[in-house]
Amino acid sequence: MYAPERQQEILRLAREGGRVDVLSLAEEFQVTAETVRRDLKALDRAGLVRRVHGGAILAGRLDFEPDLAERDTVAADEKQRIARAALAELPGGDNGGTHGSVILDAGTTAARLAAEIPLEAELTVVTHGLPVAARLADHPGLTLHLVGGRIRHRTRAAVDDWALRAYREINADVLFLATNGFSADGGLTTPDLAEAAVKRALIRAARRVVLLADSAKFGQQHFARFGELSDVDLLITDTGLSPDDALAIERAGTEVVRA
Repeated sequence: MYAPERQQEILRLAREGGRVDVLSLAEEFQVTAETVRRDLKALDRAGLVRRVHGGAILAGRLDFEPDLAERDTVAADEKQRIARAALAELPGGDNGGTHGSVILDAGTTAARLAAEIPLEAELTVVTHGLPVAARLADHPGLTLHLVGGRIRHRTRAAVDDWALRAYREINADVLFLATNGFSADGGLTTPDLAEAAVKRALIRAARRVVLLADSAKFGQQHFARFGELSDVDLLITDTGLSPDDALAIERAGTEVVRA
């Protein structure tokens, strides 16, 4: 089977199931996984599918949302560098912060930041993310507030009215915000409306907004829009974001750090 024929069949399978994975396709077509990845890359460039960890989804599936474990394996090195760079934005600087208040959004990069916060840090931390809270629960110097609500299984994040009410009562120094997609035109987006509502509340609850987002999320747009890049004071991303794109974002008013 020639590559164009194989790609056409891959597209048909994606249309039927919404998603295809590399290993299953390699077995079905009796080709290597690398050959399948090249096919998916070609279909992605054509705008017919969007590549995700382990495979691809049909373009236009703006509501698709991988679960937490799957997202944590994507761009792991980049997320770790972003988390370490974010330490410098804690109140008190890169020594771990002292006597300030922060909000940590739910998300895999935010959880990595939580794991980097030193045990001796003295901060007030608010989060609605269960994995974030779990990583900070043994820090004796922290005053840790876990915001409640309905827990979404895919993200382990509290949402809905309880969470929204709690964040309306908060005025934190810094918010470390997560997103599924960001762009100058599309703004900040996520697949779920309930998550988007909480993220809007987070932005209103802090004096400074720091967006933690790996470069693969640049240009992606999802179903629920919760803000604009102009809402962000600082974007911490990785070197996969081109210098030209970083400069365009900075010209629009958001500082950029490429870790």
